[in-house]
Amino acid sequence: MSIESVGILGAGTMGSGIAIATAQAGIAVTLVDSAAPQVDKALASARGFYDRAVEKKRLSAEAAEQALGRLTGANDIEAFADCDLVIEAVFEDFDLKAKVFDSLSDVVSEAAIVATNTSCLRVSDLARHMRRPERFLGLHYFSPAQINPLVEVVKGEGTSSAVFADAEAFVRATAKLPLACRDSWGFAVNRFFCPYTNEASRLIDEGLATTAQVDRVAKTALGVAAGPFFVQNIIKPRINLHAIRNLAPLGSFYLPAKFLIAHGEADRPFEIAEDATGKSENDGVVQDRLRGATFLPILQELDEGVATTADIDMGAEQALRFTPPCKLMDQLGRAEVERLVVPLCSAHGLKLPANLEKVGSLRG
Repeated sequence: MSIESVGILGAGTMGSGIAIATAQAGIAVTLVDSAAPQVDKALASARGFYDRAVEKKRLSAEAAEQALGRLTGANDIEAFADCDLVIEAVFEDFDLKAKVFDSLSDVVSEAAIVATNTSCLRVSDLARHMRRPERFLGLHYFSPAQINPLVEVVKGEGTSSAVFADAEAFVRATAKLPLACRDSWGFAVNRFFCPYTNEASRLIDEGLATTAQVDRVAKTALGVAAGPFFVQNIIKPRINLHAIRNLAPLGSFYLPAKFLIAHGEADRPFEIAEDATGKSENDGVVQDRLRGATFLPILQELDEGVATTADIDMGAEQALRFTPPCKLMDQLGRAEVERLVVPLCSAHGLKLPANLEKVGSLRG
């Protein structure tokens, strides 16, 4: 199927970002939001993005105008009637998304593909609210969607292979990198990113470190460009808390820390005082905990066949600017990784992942 027109439901930060990237790639986009001011704001944001790209000589003035001309705003989902692909990008709440898909089933054509941009919810659960679940899947973009190259392409239990292939082709056609995922809470990347950021807050709960110390140690522990608290301030603690709460069905290891709950529910950024360096003698503990909380969910998702080691590493590197974690586990070796994940398994009543035995040759 050739995708020539795309509808995007939700003109917030994520929806507008997807729209900007898609229109720039030469595809007509209809951006719908029930709030007219939000649509106007998104279209203005698109113009600003393209104008800056022209100023930096990343885009010609002609190409910028053409991209902007491919963007159309509307306030009613009836505008999606002729779209080849519709991407839902509303707030990460199951009931809200379910209601959206109940309505979309009555609007889109029988040939249309419908995708959810959920970051953590199971695609198969949402598919129950679509009349044609075989034409439904996940397309999880990473923020900022107009720049971040990664898109997780998630195959639900009912998604047809042809639809999945068409979606992967669409992602590539819009200059993005598709990461093929089996349906599971958190998919490939948030499955370990959320526990990693949550473990950072657990360290604060236990009085083992300061936020600045955690961010500093994370840079060497996992090769990240910015630490977990700095990154959460960008994506907003409220959003990250909601994503972590959606992982609750996976067990107590995934339950949110008190420090994160306090900041997320208050919609308050984390304070990262550079002079609050913490106790340097705890740096080793911080490093071990951050690594363990990253490695354990990756080994679990490998056991579940969510994604390949190569794709997990690609996703970590492209979306998060992490050192490829599967490659890092191989470098550290099985004994060291086992030392890091066994305490977490014991604390949360989890069995050791079967793929722990393959550490040292996870990447072949």
